[in-house]
Amino acid sequence: MALPIDPTQIDPADVGEQQTTLEMDHEAAVEHAREVFTEAGFGVPVEFSVSEMLNEKVDAGRDPYHVLGACNPDVADKALDATDNQLGALMPCNVVVWEEEPGRQRVYHVSIMRIARLVGMAPDDETMAGIVEETGEMVDEAFANL
Repeated sequence: MALPIDPTQIDPADVGEQQTTLEMDHEAAVEHAREVFTEAGFGVPVEFSVSEMLNEKVDAGRDPYHVLGACNPDVADKALDATDNQLGALMPCNVVVWEEEPGRQRVYHVSIMRIARLVGMAPDDETMAGIVEETGEMVDEAFANL
């Protein structure tokens, strides 16, 4: 199957990619990211340790890797309306924290709002542009405070 777009031509900014490194242990980094994203206007209704699950189920031997499913209810409601409910397939907005090495954690995020527009799940219109801008500002605030 040929991809409809060339991934090598996508700038990380096109998908709202943001990342940073935290010099702390894994559990402290997860807690810090949760607090910072909550202060920026997100709730975290879903979270799980991918590494614990994979290590338990398939003996993967993975280093700590945690997903925080962040969501702002007002923005999510607008995004569902703007996409005829399709954006729900990408929700929540995930913030990933993984251990690069002991005491060094990577925090990573891409914008589901930008990705939805890029792949045609969301309209390329003023309404969606406003939603992308609103969520982008909240994510920028969170990353500035990490």
